[in-house]
Amino acid sequence: MKKTLLPFLYCLLALGSCSEQSSVTMESATENTPSRQDLVETIESSTGHKDKTFASPWSVTKTVLKGGKQEGVELITLDNGKLRIAVIPARGMGILDVRMGDIRLGWDSPVKEVVHPSFVDLESRGGLGWLEGFNEWMVRCGLEFAGHPGMDEFINNTGDTATLNLSLHGKIQNIPASDYEVVVDEEPPHRIRIRGKVYEKFFYGPKFKLVTEISTTPGSNTFQISDRLTNEGSFPQEFQLIYHGNYGSSILEEGAMVYAPAKSVTPMNEHAAKGIAKWREYAGPTPGFTEEVYLLEPLSDANSRALAFLANASGDQATSVRWNVTELPYLTIWKNTASEEDGYVTGIEPATSYPFNRKVERKYGRVPRLAPGDIRSFTLDFGIHLGKESVDGLIAEATQSQISAKIVINSEPPATE
Repeated sequence: MKKTLLPFLYCLLALGSCSEQSSVTMESATENTPSRQDLVETIESSTGHKDKTFASPWSVTKTVLKGGKQEGVELITLDNGKLRIAVIPARGMGILDVRMGDIRLGWDSPVKEVVHPSFVDLESRGGLGWLEGFNEWMVRCGLEFAGHPGMDEFINNTGDTATLNLSLHGKIQNIPASDYEVVVDEEPPHRIRIRGKVYEKFFYGPKFKLVTEISTTPGSNTFQISDRLTNEGSFPQEFQLIYHGNYGSSILEEGAMVYAPAKSVTPMNEHAAKGIAKWREYAGPTPGFTEEVYLLEPLSDANSRALAFLANASGDQATSVRWNVTELPYLTIWKNTASEEDGYVTGIEPATSYPFNRKVERKYGRVPRLAPGDIRSFTLDFGIHLGKESVDGLIAEATQSQISAKIVINSEPPATE
């Protein structure tokens, strides 16, 4: 296995020190980032591996964004010859968007810049400051806590019970990676991996290390997120992790449908309960729409694998996610079909818990603990599917899976007290 180590600080050095670079006028990397003229640096490519035969030419490039709150933020783009995956090391190794031809996994947030964490005040607006930088396709929520803001209890350094005001969805998405590297597998099909380390640590608090990996094979229409979470402290530590995948362009539209074989579906609150009969169906952009959130217990196959996907109205485009329910036993569907100006988007979110405040999740046994030195792994596989035949195959799979267990549709929100 060949490794090219690219420490985060090294990647901030002058671009002139690199052997492969070119000055080009970039198209807007996403509808959320303004057009700009940037220097694109090639940091790895298929041309640098003459001893390997790839299914498609590929490259990993770096672009440094300019202007406003995104000044100096790096975008690392993995182009496998079919997919283009834009990774943001400064934002917890989140993924800005994924593109395949005219298909884009991502959304048009009112937040137009890729905001550096130094400009995000997590405590603002009663703990909703996380939303100041929210525009990525894939956002990790956690690690010490995730979900709704509000008060919780913890044991302080003197061993007493104290209170803590939790902010929305935790800190990990606003912690820059300490370093990252590009790894190319020696054996065919020569998977390309962008691997980074993000630490959420402080004195008298959690001591987490998250090793994240985004990978794909040359020429493929699939990619994978594979993470390892380690408790580097000497005490057991609670943790929460939500893979907040956000879809608001290309596939989401009036008449789109989400498919997620499940044991049960429950509205998160009384407002969502009013729409429970149509929890799988999507409206077009609707000014004044109030979000609806549905809590699922996903079904799995004999290998503990679950499936969820979003399909467009005509059933010829879809995007899927598969994961292991022993790692991520819960699924949240977030429907926010607001006006385009306010953010037309839906979330498909495998997780270790639901997005209630940690105090609620703990009470109902949905906050796991990690023993000292222990490692927990999480793997999610994503695909983009084009053509009626391909999407029909997914629908048939989901339908057959649901036949094996009747779904329970709950009309009332779950207890939180």
